[in-house]
Amino acid sequence: MWKKEDSKPEEVSGISAVSANPATESKTASTTTSTSGALPTSPRAAACISHGIKIKGEVTGSEDLFVDGIVEGKLSLTTNSCLTVGPNGNVKADVVAREVIVRGKIEGKVTGRDKVQLWSTGQVTGEVQTDRLAIEDGALLRGKVEAGRQTNKTAEIKAAVATATGKAADNTKTLTSGTAAD
Repeated sequence: MWKKEDSKPEEVSGISAVSANPATESKTASTTTSTSGALPTSPRAAACISHGIKIKGEVTGSEDLFVDGIVEGKLSLTTNSCLTVGPNGNVKADVVAREVIVRGKIEGKVTGRDKVQLWSTGQVTGEVQTDRLAIEDGALLRGKVEAGRQTNKTAEIKAAVATATGKAADNTKTLTSGTAAD
């Protein structure tokens, strides 16, 4: 009797040789790591600041983040990252992420580029700026809110001023030349 494990490479020695579902086998093989003993991780696995952890300072990253502890300072997530403040989470910081989900407490400016969600246990004290805002019954929000698509107001204002100034200048020239002719 021969062993099929003898013919397998070392990297996949923990995977069973016979699989009823080839799709499952290919998924398992793709998440396997080298023989260093490291655990496989998902590319979208959220980092976690768990209950009992306190961080003072600046937290930056490009992964999803789950905060169930205490963070004081600045919290900034780039690209497509989502910040979730858990029910035990207490954040005293300016927060920037694509999506912010609040189940605990946040004090500071909250900027959710796409969306900010306040669950029924969520509390936000400060400024909220986002395209979409969802607030469940029981949630607490104190402060300034700017929700909706932000148009480029400065460009519109400059264009309106330039147009108005141009018309005023044209009117002045007309009046001046008309007055001189009289």
